Amino acid sequence: MNTTASTTTNLRTVALHWADLREAAGAPSQLGAFGLGLRGYLARLDAADRDEFNYDRAHAAHLRSQERDPLQIGERPVPVRLHILDTMRAVEAALVQCADDIAHHVQRAPIAGPTARRTATHPYLTQREADIAAADRQRRAELAHADLVDPRRWRYTGRRTAPHAALWLLARIERKPGPCRRITDDEERRIGNVAAGAAARVERALDIAAQRRTLAQPCGDCGGAIDVHGGEGRPPLARCTGCGRIWTEGGVIAA
Repeated sequence: MNTTASTTTNLRTVALHWADLREAAGAPSQLGAFGLGLRGYLARLDAADRDEFNYDRAHAAHLRSQERDPLQIGERPVPVRLHILDTMRAVEAALVQCADDIAHHVQRAPIAGPTARRTATHPYLTQREADIAAADRQRRAELAHADLVDPRRWRYTGRRTAPHAALWLLARIERKPGPCRRITDDEERRIGNVAAGAAARVERALDIAAQRRTLAQPCGDCGGAIDVHGGEGRPPLARCTGCGRIWTEGGVIAA
């Protein structure tokens, strides 16, 4: 995929999935999200190997879990998923700032409206001349107003959302008409870098992209690196690159 096509895809990813992020922000966490449950499971395995069973510790953990049990204090509202909100804030800030910077360099100022003629010092010679001048001023005023409120114009107040910024930047990448000059190669690269980071954050937050990651925690048996594969809604799978041991959310499936 060439750079322009990749940037186009990334900007569309943000615009199309923004509503999904809003919905996911209030949804309960998914246990199958990439690597989250599996990392916790591996950490528990590692802790179990290091520590002997301690009744006091287990009892304290049980009491803490009971304190967090929503059944004890009645119905609770669905918790807000803070990592989704953090993703939305970061993506929106990056895209809006990028649009601000690009618009500052490529977007022309609105067309100036007509100025009134000083008829006291420069009177019209005939009524026809006055009518022509009035019609010209009206036409120029309408053009100036239309240019000022052009929906293709990026604004520094009002609707400054991530999807709006993504679509405005997309129009610049696709060289769509508007009150802007064509962007340069450097400006296109700047947009591409921001779009790639934004789309990656959105995809990770929604777990809609295939991912592979190496955990910082080594294998407890051989010390080898543990690779986690998952994403796209699939439960994560971990494999030790040293001994070949395989883990899933449910436990060890091969050794």
